[in-house]
Amino acid sequence: MVNSVAPRVESLAISGIKFIPKEYVRTKEEQTSITNIFEEEKKEEGPQVPTIDLERIDSEDIKLREKCREELKKAAMDWGVMHLVNHGISDELLERVKKAGEVFFQQPVEEKEKYANDQETGKIAGYGSKLANNASGQLEWEDYFFHLVFPEEKRDMSIWPKTPSDYTEATSEYAKQLRILVTKILSILSIGLGLEEGRLEQEVGGMEELLLQMKINYYPKCPQPELALGVEAHTDVSALTFILHNMVPGLQLFYQGKWVTAKCVPNSIIMHIGDTIEILSNGKYKSILHRGLVNKDKVRISWAVFCEPPKEKIILKPVLEVVSEEEPALFPPRTFAQHIQQKLCQETQEEFKN
Repeated sequence: MVNSVAPRVESLAISGIKFIPKEYVRTKEEQTSITNIFEEEKKEEGPQVPTIDLERIDSEDIKLREKCREELKKAAMDWGVMHLVNHGISDELLERVKKAGEVFFQQPVEEKEKYANDQETGKIAGYGSKLANNASGQLEWEDYFFHLVFPEEKRDMSIWPKTPSDYTEATSEYAKQLRILVTKILSILSIGLGLEEGRLEQEVGGMEELLLQMKINYYPKCPQPELALGVEAHTDVSALTFILHNMVPGLQLFYQGKWVTAKCVPNSIIMHIGDTIEILSNGKYKSILHRGLVNKDKVRISWAVFCEPPKEKIILKPVLEVVSEEEPALFPPRTFAQHIQQKLCQETQEEFKN
């Protein structure tokens, strides 16, 4: 299939169209489960994404500390996603990061095009939209901005937004503070598996090699939200993913056979367990299937930071300590690059079947 550059979704949205182009229309099967996201968010019945309060994560009181760590471990094993509150990153910094991203996206499309990526040549950093490179040619109702934010020496500052002026400072500071939180989370997850606390951090590349990639997702208003998806159902390939959003609902998790809508919890960071940690833990920690819905009334923006191991340097496989005769390895050894490739192949096969 020849890739063609799709128009920016924002350009479509502001053109006044009443019907979305057919490339954005999901399959009939998907449409049966796409509902009004605002109605869904109000629902109180049924399972809810757990909220984990990290205030006591380093408490000197052993009981309080253990309780907090146990709750996080349980959420990682049961759901693989959670709202983190009292995570140690100030509300003021989170607001600065969000404001900077919002101001960048408020610029005219032609301004943002100066930062355009070129996926066909492998240049994925910058401003972009999904290309119709899957078998069905389906597109998602979003534009995005993608760049590496940590380690600092691996960043390409030439593609970072110049507008607003606070973008670089706010985003860099957030990345630094998030990296500290990553170490804390990985140590708790390690202890939860009966490992040394630094083990999972080491397995995903440590301070030098673990990459933090930020993707700002911009979901314009959609005239037919019941037919479209902002992001199709997927699991993250990362070790961990951390998400901020502008308090507009949209994230749904596939839990116990049903789509569950994540509530908007003020000043929280949503954290996903990604495939990498699921593999290392031999499936004890879950990488949950999730997707993004869109709506007619409000633009939704989310800031996802994917914590990814190096593509070739590390072999991903369940750590020896969690494998036994009773619980054999569920995942064959692979590099991170091979894992990504394998997922792409599986998706293509699924689409041809459909």
